[in-house]
Amino acid sequence: MNTRHELPNGLRCFLLTPLVLGLAACATQRGAAPPVTLATNQTNVVAYWNDIANKTVLATSAVSTTPEEQRPTYFSDLAGVHVAMYDAVVAVEGRYKPFSVKLEAPVAGASTEAAVSAAAYGVLRALFPNRSAYYEAGYEQRLAALPDGPAKTKGLAVGREVADAVVRLRANDGRNVALAPYVSGTAPGQFRSANPNPVFRHFPSIKPFALNSLDQFRPAPPPALSSAAYAAAVDETRALGGAISAVRTPEQLETARFHTEPPPSAVTRNLGRFASSTENVGDAARLMAVIYVSFADAIGACFEAKYHYQSWRPVSAIHMADTDGNDATVPDAAWAPSLPTPNHPEYPAAHSCTSGSLGEALRSFYGTPEVTFTWDSTVTNTTRTYAGIDAFNAEAGMARIHGGMHFRHATVAGEMLGREVAQWVAQRHFGRED
Repeated sequence: MNTRHELPNGLRCFLLTPLVLGLAACATQRGAAPPVTLATNQTNVVAYWNDIANKTVLATSAVSTTPEEQRPTYFSDLAGVHVAMYDAVVAVEGRYKPFSVKLEAPVAGASTEAAVSAAAYGVLRALFPNRSAYYEAGYEQRLAALPDGPAKTKGLAVGREVADAVVRLRANDGRNVALAPYVSGTAPGQFRSANPNPVFRHFPSIKPFALNSLDQFRPAPPPALSSAAYAAAVDETRALGGAISAVRTPEQLETARFHTEPPPSAVTRNLGRFASSTENVGDAARLMAVIYVSFADAIGACFEAKYHYQSWRPVSAIHMADTDGNDATVPDAAWAPSLPTPNHPEYPAAHSCTSGSLGEALRSFYGTPEVTFTWDSTVTNTTRTYAGIDAFNAEAGMARIHGGMHFRHATVAGEMLGREVAQWVAQRHFGRED
């Protein structure tokens, strides 16, 4: 099944552009580049190594000797691989500003293919030395297909130098931070963990790739429990997101299920399609680096905000509505969400943080929000086509409400956060060399 999701062009910007961006953002969209429809049937060395990196990062090790093997973090590890491939291309071909390492000048006569392979391989080997079964043979096969000679030799040297620089840049990135035992809150509005160990508490400790700090774009606090906005959000999620709902449609529930595949598999598989949207190695390397750096920093910033505010989930808010001091909310001890609630704080919504970052990364790369692309899910075994980034963002946000996991203000704040992170990345990195 392939479902196409889109909104009328004029209404899309008005309804979905965050208020703080206002009419200026809509004007920018009106003057944007022509619409783009992405095919994902091209082959290039970046797509080749993206597939190998995905398998490596998502695998397990019988022996774990590095921080990355001990606590693999797919978005950060893959961002490192893609930054290395991008910098390797830049080192050979020029055109764009390097991200992590700048060689004295583009290496004349070097093989881009060899440089990219050596860069990706070097990062994977450093991060995951005990998972060589996933990348060693692929490296040897790729190099064997290249003719021996100065171009190959130079390319390999460039790739190794870049890989070493990226590994140094990301060394001791904070993922193995020791955290005190988590204690759930007891006051109204505070997150109640489903067990003593809520997940992804270490994400805010991982140093960002591009942001100055992960709290740089921390959203404003969620609405006060006593406010009308909070009451409206509770009522909406209770009506649309309950296990029993008289107003949610079967299609809305199916859409919510579509977006519940665990992110490591869903994200790596679906983002991988962008690597095969062009046969141009330089374009593929730049696009994937923009996407993954934006994505990694958006995730980190999102969880920094989550664990800063530690807001309760709808299931707690609805069960304990008699404690929130808001006469417009009514407790319902029998209410249950339609889909399982993740065990981490509610605000902002992580799916919206990442959809916002992806959408803005695509807009910055292609110069238009009208980028049509596909996404699939192993939960529903369906594929959806989105006619523009706003349609994707809108669906991702509503899916979390229909699943009973989030309030609307969390999805709006999440999308805004993701956009701001990706805008920051695009304004300061991956641009053309002056």
